[in-house]
Amino acid sequence: MTDDENFLRYDKMVESALRGTVRQALEEVVQLGLRGEHHFYITFMTDYPGVKIPEYLRDRYPGEMTIVLQYQFSDLRVDREKMEVTLSFNNVPERLVVPLAAISIFADPSVNFALQFQPLTEAGADEEAFLNELADGDDPDGSGGGKKGKGEKTGEVVSLDQFRKK
Repeated sequence: MTDDENFLRYDKMVESALRGTVRQALEEVVQLGLRGEHHFYITFMTDYPGVKIPEYLRDRYPGEMTIVLQYQFSDLRVDREKMEVTLSFNNVPERLVVPLAAISIFADPSVNFALQFQPLTEAGADEEAFLNELADGDDPDGSGGGKKGKGEKTGEVVSLDQFRKK
C-alpha cells in the first residue's frame, strides 16, 4: 500500500468501533445485568495470545470456542483489552480470560444482532497495534482515527444474516 492508502484506514476505524460495541455491551451487562431475553454467543480463538482457559477446554476446542452468556455465568469483568468470566463446565466453575481481539463472532440472537470479525493473525499484527493505540488513548477526540498503519486490510466483514430468525 502507498502512504496515501494508509492515511485513512477506514477498515481499521470500523473494526475498532465494532470491537468497542462488544466492549460496551459487556460493560453494560457488568453494570446492569442481562435484561429480558438478551444473551450473548461469543466465539473466540482459543490459541490467541492472552487467552486463558483450562487445558482440557483448549484440547476439546482447538482453534475456536463459543461460549454463551445467559443464565449461568458469574464475575463478568471487562476492560479495554479483555473480558473475564466464570462459567460452569460439567458443574465445575472455570475462569476464562479472553482478549477482545480474540473474539471472532459476537451475537445477541434475542435482537437479531451479530458481528463477525476477521481474525487477527500475524498478518494482522498492525491491526492489533492500532487497536492498542486507541485503547491507550491515542484517540483524543474519540473519532476512531489513529496513526498510519501498514499491512493487509482486516475487519471488513459484518454478517447478520446467519442470526436472523427465519
